[in-house]
Amino acid sequence: MKSETGFDHALYDLFPVREPRPEGEVEELNRIWAAPRGWGLMTVVNNNYIGFFYVAAAFLFFLLAGILALGMRIQLAAPLQEFLPQGTYNQFFTMHGTIMMFLFAVPAVEAIGILLLPQMLAARDLPFPRLSAYAFWAYLVGGLFFFASLFVGLAPDGGWFMYPPLTSITYSPGINTDFWLLGIGFIEISAIAGAVEIIVGVLRTRAPGMTLDRMPMFAWAMLVFAVMIVIAFPSVILGTLLLEIERAFNWPFFDPTRGGDPLLWQHLFWFFGHPEVYIIFLPAAGLMSMMVATVARTPLVGYRLNVLALVATGFISFGVWAHHMFATDMPRVSAGYFSAASMAVSLPAGIQVFCWIATLASGKIRWSTPALFVVGSIVLFTMGGLTGVMLGMVPFNWQVHDTYFIVAHLHYVLLGGMVFPMFAAFYYWNGMTSRNPLSERLGKWVFWLMFTGLNVTFLPMHLTGFMGMPRRVYTYLPDRGLDVLNLTSTVGAFILAAGIALFLIDLARNFRFTTEHDAGNIYGGGTLEWLPTGLYSTRSIPLVRSREPLWDDPRMCEDVAEGRYFLPNSATGLRETIITSPVNAEPQYLQLMPGPSPFPVAAAIFTAFFFLSLTIQAYSFAVFSGIVATLCVLRWLWETDRPIHITEAEIGGGITIPIAITGPTSHGWWALNTMMAVIGMIALMGLFSHLYLYGIHPEVWIAPPGLAQTAGIAGVLALAFLSALASRRVLAGHDAGTFPGQGPWLLTVLGAGLLAGALYWDVTGWQAAGLSPAASGQGATVFALLAFQGCLVAVAIIMAGYLGYRSGRGLLTPPANVTLDVVVRFIGFASLQGAVISLLPRIFPGG
Repeated sequence: MKSETGFDHALYDLFPVREPRPEGEVEELNRIWAAPRGWGLMTVVNNNYIGFFYVAAAFLFFLLAGILALGMRIQLAAPLQEFLPQGTYNQFFTMHGTIMMFLFAVPAVEAIGILLLPQMLAARDLPFPRLSAYAFWAYLVGGLFFFASLFVGLAPDGGWFMYPPLTSITYSPGINTDFWLLGIGFIEISAIAGAVEIIVGVLRTRAPGMTLDRMPMFAWAMLVFAVMIVIAFPSVILGTLLLEIERAFNWPFFDPTRGGDPLLWQHLFWFFGHPEVYIIFLPAAGLMSMMVATVARTPLVGYRLNVLALVATGFISFGVWAHHMFATDMPRVSAGYFSAASMAVSLPAGIQVFCWIATLASGKIRWSTPALFVVGSIVLFTMGGLTGVMLGMVPFNWQVHDTYFIVAHLHYVLLGGMVFPMFAAFYYWNGMTSRNPLSERLGKWVFWLMFTGLNVTFLPMHLTGFMGMPRRVYTYLPDRGLDVLNLTSTVGAFILAAGIALFLIDLARNFRFTTEHDAGNIYGGGTLEWLPTGLYSTRSIPLVRSREPLWDDPRMCEDVAEGRYFLPNSATGLRETIITSPVNAEPQYLQLMPGPSPFPVAAAIFTAFFFLSLTIQAYSFAVFSGIVATLCVLRWLWETDRPIHITEAEIGGGITIPIAITGPTSHGWWALNTMMAVIGMIALMGLFSHLYLYGIHPEVWIAPPGLAQTAGIAGVLALAFLSALASRRVLAGHDAGTFPGQGPWLLTVLGAGLLAGALYWDVTGWQAAGLSPAASGQGATVFALLAFQGCLVAVAIIMAGYLGYRSGRGLLTPPANVTLDVVVRFIGFASLQGAVISLLPRIFPGG
């Protein structure tokens, strides 16, 4: 019987195919997927390497932030301590929080996803390996430069939340704050690049038969995680850009004397900041759900309940951000709503915890090191969750706001809900990447030292918070009842550090990175990451019929290794993976994968140089770096839309699928839509900022330009949209193998030119109306939105030029072309977004 996509499910009955496979297939796969050696390893794009590098870098930043925390605890061990001067303590405090939240927590779970997901989904790799490589190198280079600012006295010191007006140019005139604003901005770009990879990878590269109802829980968690990044991270990107623009150009977004408002920063920051806690927690919860099943040696209780809980947590978390602002005198109705949402978000988390407990209770626990960390995580996260419900109640929140009670709650949630699952995962999945397993004996010592240290450190902080000790202070007076509690917390911090140091010793003794001949499935997991693998991931891509296929089919590993499933060889002689349908995972086409390249590394390095040059006001070098980074990106993309002479490929069992298609079915279509959602969210938050400032300071608003000009701009943008659409129709009108002429790309150039013309008309119209960006909050937000639209216009012009160059080389081939499809849809999107950005500030709220 055929499905709605036309795939005949009866063909699944042929698998596993029992006839022997030709010799030499494995050798050919090894040749095609081989990684470079020596310094060439920097150009590698295989998820095996990039995922491992990513995890190692995130763990390095975890250690660096932990060292800063020990310095702070020494300073607070006794009253009036002089270990760290006040300015240095503020830098340590800011860098500790920033690194833990931005350089460790989110990148760590994203890194684990990039490492594990291809194996769990039985894909040859995620669909954009060069994008993953770019994301990693941008993160590593930028993060190291950011941390190095500490050694030259330029580290930020305004707190990891960077509240204005403390961080305005008036009170923070140096470039310390600029390091935070620009550094964090491009680190978030790296996170978004990883999110695009994960969304498309989970939805489109699953093994045939792995329906949504059969996906591993970690894949579900990473899908929700990535969608949350797409929605939440644009807010902090916009916030950092607005504050940097205010500091550099005196545009008053947060200056209340000129129509701005410092609380706008808190809304933008916490719209990202509180969902980020769940962005960190959900992947860890996915890891927990998988490890709990193996630890108890029984399928997870409440699989579908867990999936619904993940989705519900992601949804509700976006209604919680303002509970960080209960002390800002918000209206009672708003406070009540956010209080209710703050308590409601604990319900889906509780569902997951009860499912884990039920799974452990229904099975037979083997008390391995992962089992200890799993159970310890449940205990610690539950404790943090209970204090979180307390903080959701407004009167209680008022009493402990900005005290050490908040510090205790935050660390119980993050360490218990993310760090302990991460250490459990290190031991559980170590067999995938190391020749030797980690020591069970040392692992148990690591757990008990960390578990004891965490409680000794943070449990007393609840009391110091109740006793009124404010957070973010570098010392305190004696004889206030705080001495013993703070000394106890300091001792606990060193116990916790001892556990982590012992883990490092265990790594040094036993961990030996490998992409083959690994330690294997030490704890007996039932999911696909434990199939026999090489650099090409799985030897053949299996047909999935259950949630724990290795438990349900003991022969699967053998059949996969013998090439009895899909794609046992390379149909084209290139790197390939199967793209499947998003719901039922039916084979749809064969994606050709790019190989190693130096250009993602170079693009990442010069992206980092671009932002760092802006920080130190080296504008000429910033322009140079930006141009080089753009050229590197275009060069790495050159090979991804290669002419294909083979249109179909046989993937096993007589099943033939197309190669590299365009349109809504293609993975590129999904990736571009995800990226446009990110861009749209930035614009949406910009419009929110505009309307928010109008509600606060309507007295500084001036009348917008007339409706005739507004209608004219809308007409020009409509023409831009239609011209781009026409270019695709012109190309489709030519037969395959014929030259379409220059018409298609010239129409895209016309569309980009009309975008630029509409933007110029918009800017000059506001200037003629007397609006200045430095005069008021209205001017600042209007011109910030137009500047953002200008970035899209610049990208559209670059894309049209790139398309023209490909057309001149004869690579714009009919009847469909991936590059043209991307350019057309981006210009269309820029036209629609330009219309919204232009019309809304002119029509509403008006003058």
